[in-house]
Amino acid sequence: MTKDLTVGNPSTVLWKFCLPLFGGIIFQQLYNIADSLVAGKFIGENALASVGNSYEITLIFIAFAFGCNIGCSVIVSQLFGAKKFEEMKSAVYTTLTSSAVLCAILMTIGFLFCRVLLEIIKTPQELMADSLLYLRIYIAGLPFLFFYNVATGIFSALGDSRTPFWFLAISSTSNIAVDILFVTVFNMGVAGVAWATFLCQGVSCILAVAVVLKKLRTIPTQGYIPLFSRTLFGKIAAIAVPSILQQSFISVGNIMIQSVINSFGSSVIAGYSASIKLNNLVITSFSTLGNGVSNYTAQNIGAGKSERISEGFRAGLKLVWVLCIPFFLFYFFAGRFGLLLFMDHGSENALASGMAFLRIVSPFYFIVSAKLVTDAILRGAGLMKEFMISTFTDLLLRVFLAFVFSGIFGSIGIWMAWPFGWCIATVMSLVFYRKKFRLRG
Repeated sequence: MTKDLTVGNPSTVLWKFCLPLFGGIIFQQLYNIADSLVAGKFIGENALASVGNSYEITLIFIAFAFGCNIGCSVIVSQLFGAKKFEEMKSAVYTTLTSSAVLCAILMTIGFLFCRVLLEIIKTPQELMADSLLYLRIYIAGLPFLFFYNVATGIFSALGDSRTPFWFLAISSTSNIAVDILFVTVFNMGVAGVAWATFLCQGVSCILAVAVVLKKLRTIPTQGYIPLFSRTLFGKIAAIAVPSILQQSFISVGNIMIQSVINSFGSSVIAGYSASIKLNNLVITSFSTLGNGVSNYTAQNIGAGKSERISEGFRAGLKLVWVLCIPFFLFYFFAGRFGLLLFMDHGSENALASGMAFLRIVSPFYFIVSAKLVTDAILRGAGLMKEFMISTFTDLLLRVFLAFVFSGIFGSIGIWMAWPFGWCIATVMSLVFYRKKFRLRG
């Protein structure tokens, strides 16, 4: 099913489109946290710390996959909104081809330098073997990560938010089951959770790509469709490269922050590993809903209906703020129960570190969610310079203040860096939005 986001009440259209995305977010995050959850509950605190330690490096690869997703999604949305179906199909094929080349390059680099990356972030020696094992298996599954992200980007571009939801629902629940099977029955340890992700993501990827190609065949076109277009590649890259750089620098920044965290020992690492998973559930929820706003923006710009963007902006804000309330209340007042999902017998130091992080950052979800919705409109409109300026400001502030505050306040100082970066970058994003779209009403 495809959905034209350029007709109908903007608020209603956006909410109906984004609600399945939110359902998908829950399952996507179950997928992402399953490894840490099973490692912490069934293997031990060091296993949780190892998976969490490797996770910061995997975010670099996810950044590239996400960039391919966004670049394809925005351009395909614009072409779909403009009814240029031949170019739209060529854009899809161009993305698949270029993503394959990029993935091969990253796999080669990953296998050659994964130990070096772990050493750069000062991985404790007792965590090195498991961190390295998990990371190598993860890198082997990069083709699945890339093509699955491209497929979901195409679904969203065509206004179909339901199909990715079902893929995520099935794959995430399967991943948890296979995680537990490999760890508790086959005693595979950290390797078990890594191979479970590899297998489940592989099946999801193959099915998603197959369904995308079938869906494209139902859209009528005439004549030969180029499998690679330099012109379309340039347009896709103009969106994808800044998105990749943004996500990559965020990942590099997180790795730098992880190196500071690692200096405080395995208990703080374990507490952060658990709490950052819970935090990422929220941030990824906002980002994924933001992707829906980007698709909405791109389709309407492609159709020449930019007057609908302001109402879409307000609808997006209402949607993410509704989500902020339960997350804030749970994390701030009962976050310990969320952390215990990852720790069977977590130490009090680990729990205290995790709770400190959640209580410091969760009140500011209302602010960072506004930034992510605003960024989504800037990205959907192709305003990548403005998008990157606010994002890099957030990143640089968080990294710099993490180093400074950690020397003054200890590990709590690291957590304090998040709100500072979020607040300043949000103001910048809103200024860019008002300047470009002249917010009304």
